[in-house]
Amino acid sequence: MQKETYNIYSNILSQNLEIQFYGHYGYAIIMFPALSDSASNYEQNGTIEAISDFLNKGKCRIFSVPSINNEIWFSDKYTSEEKSKLFNDYNNFICEEFVPLIYAKCNGPVPIITCGASIGGLLAANQYFRRPDNFYGMISMSGFFNLQYLSKEYFDENCYFNSPEHYLPNLNDSFWLSYLLSKHHVYLYSGSGSNEFPHNTQNFSNLLNSKNISNTSEIWGNEFDHNFDSWNKMLFHILNTKL
Repeated sequence: MQKETYNIYSNILSQNLEIQFYGHYGYAIIMFPALSDSASNYEQNGTIEAISDFLNKGKCRIFSVPSINNEIWFSDKYTSEEKSKLFNDYNNFICEEFVPLIYAKCNGPVPIITCGASIGGLLAANQYFRRPDNFYGMISMSGFFNLQYLSKEYFDENCYFNSPEHYLPNLNDSFWLSYLLSKHHVYLYSGSGSNEFPHNTQNFSNLLNSKNISNTSEIWGNEFDHNFDSWNKMLFHILNTKL
């Protein structure tokens, strides 16, 4: 399998970021880290190996990007207002700097699917629903969709516009809705085992249904816990049967 590591500088975030690319052809999948900020999170936990057949056959390519969640939300380094702004900056980095990098790497525009597990599921959903003009679909595994799980009592405008559970009910703009209503690759998965909260997935699916936004939601059994073993099986299943 082809693998490349890139170090890029983000003008928006004012920092260097290490990016991991896997595969040689196919549609692009942006992978947002689940339980760390590292772009190697999925390779280190067996995800890349689990889907290696799809990568080797040229069905898809993985663009694994680091996050700054631990730096923002689980640190006392910043005020709540600064954390909110940095989170918004990160999402702007994806659309304004990372997506063009993917296009350059693929020699032109390609369909891009956002994907993540746990906190990465929030990042994947938020990117897709904020900018459906940029993305073909999204995959969330064991995700949550309410930024207040991280921002706690603090909730400003940046929080609102990066919290899908808050902004989607009020989305009535025909321009953005037309993108969302025309696409059919939203996948919401959760287990029912240890540390899983399947109601997050089901409630978000219900919200999308209320807006007539097509989505596929599956709640797997009690043997599927909040861990990479579950997520690797889910992603293999989605790539094998849905995409």
